[in-house]
Amino acid sequence: MRQENSKPAIISVDGCGCLVLLMCIGVMGAIALPSVLSMASKAKQSEGKQYVSSLNKGQQAYYAEKNAFSTSIEALGLGLKTETTNYKYSLRVTKQAAFNYGVSKQKKAKSYVGGVFLVPAAPNAPKNAMITSSTILCKADSPGTIEPAEPTYQNGKLMCGKGTTEVTK
Repeated sequence: MRQENSKPAIISVDGCGCLVLLMCIGVMGAIALPSVLSMASKAKQSEGKQYVSSLNKGQQAYYAEKNAFSTSIEALGLGLKTETTNYKYSLRVTKQAAFNYGVSKQKKAKSYVGGVFLVPAAPNAPKNAMITSSTILCKADSPGTIEPAEPTYQNGKLMCGKGTTEVTK
């Protein structure tokens, strides 16, 4: 049985090889970077979507318990902050609706607005018998740091406001 001398192979890399390697890394980075940045932007926007959706659900639960909408995020008891690195959250309440906002603090991210509306309990129910309807969540069509238009409830339908589109599940 013959025993071979095993020596490690020595690979020589000259300047040209390094240059080719660096160019390959640069090209791969240029291809991947926009995708990575897009994913980061979507992750930030996901926060706004989730927060406003939670505020909508919190308003529904609050109304079911207290027969009124909450006028503060803290009173909803969800443990949500009113401001994060990416969004500022607020709400506005009327006698018929609660509007929940997630306004982007980044010029390249989209803002969100949600609405919870009071609707008649049933076609033949007394006029004062109201319940909360399903909620609606809308996303601004354009990125920016401006509060989006509020959704509406008209003729039995929830609709997003001008310049916004409904977010579907």
